[in-house]
Amino acid sequence: MGKIIGIDLGTTNSVVSVMEGATPTVIASSEGARTIPSMVAFTKNDERIVGEAAKRQAVTNPSKTIYSIKRFMGRRMEEIGEETKLVPFKVQSSTDGNSIRVDIDGKLYSPPEIAAMVLQKMKQTAEDYLGQKITEAVITVPAYFNDAQRQATKDAGEIAGLTVKRIINEPTAAALAYGLDKKGKNLTVAVYDLGGGTFDISILEIGEGVFEVKSTSGDTHLGGDNFDQRLIEYFAEEFKKQEGIDLLKDPMALQRLREASEKAKIELSQKLQTDISLPFITATQDGPKHLNMQITRAKFESLCSDLFEKSLAPVEKALTDAKMTPAQIDEVILVGGSIRIPKIQELVRNFFGKEPSKGVNPDEVVAVGAAIQGGVLS
Repeated sequence: MGKIIGIDLGTTNSVVSVMEGATPTVIASSEGARTIPSMVAFTKNDERIVGEAAKRQAVTNPSKTIYSIKRFMGRRMEEIGEETKLVPFKVQSSTDGNSIRVDIDGKLYSPPEIAAMVLQKMKQTAEDYLGQKITEAVITVPAYFNDAQRQATKDAGEIAGLTVKRIINEPTAAALAYGLDKKGKNLTVAVYDLGGGTFDISILEIGEGVFEVKSTSGDTHLGGDNFDQRLIEYFAEEFKKQEGIDLLKDPMALQRLREASEKAKIELSQKLQTDISLPFITATQDGPKHLNMQITRAKFESLCSDLFEKSLAPVEKALTDAKMTPAQIDEVILVGGSIRIPKIQELVRNFFGKEPSKGVNPDEVVAVGAAIQGGVLS
């Protein structure tokens, strides 16, 4: 019996994990990262690149870099009209109208085919680490995914050469990672999941190893990417005031600014202020221009305060739908890289009136739960 890997196929990033004995291990990619961007790019000479390498050239090769494919899984054109306007690559309806296709230089790919390229990278990552062939996986999906979206995810696994033993809900996987099914008593759990591209809140009831999703809500366009964007716009605005040059119109400069903004955001979860330094960001007749700026955590919080607050409306809706009050929640689990932002933790703590659980790495908790489920099945 081979090992069954657990894969968190995320909108922005994906993670792969496996049980080693009784311990779930998150596996780092060949680049050394434990989270792998859910991105696929096709280069000028038709080479296909996946993950970190695809992300590094995303701004300079926008029409051939596919990201957020999860948003299109198992959907028809009329369901995702707005989504297609938000991505720089070409999306069209399939001939039968039942699904969509991504058009790269006239070659059409279905969303499961693109997702399979990401899953293949995860499979390869696990195989390189374990030194054995992997053929089976547990893959996670949002609790609100319908049958078509779940089937599309399963199809992606099959295309990637994986037998998908089970599709499980992300909040359920997070609860498994925290061992909440082993507590021996009935629990009501809120899973607050703020990732790179999306926000999900789920209310679960757990009793005797059975997980029931009582309600789910969220915002499909709220996450770390939006916080990065606020920083990008702020730095670009400041630079324009100083130099009279709009960096947003320069793809090479924008790619560097995007990377620096994400890095600044991450640093501000640890530090009260950080510097951003981009030498030779652009040039005029007068010579090269450099971008050097400082930003405080307080400034970052004020730039994003409306976005942070925006996550609370879905939380209220989920509680209303489950006919519950914050006081009736026994445990709050924080999931997703964006929950590292101190202000977000403070908002959640104040809303529920209790300290949320964040013992398991929030980027990895869903994949860990999937690996635990895989261990049970193998």
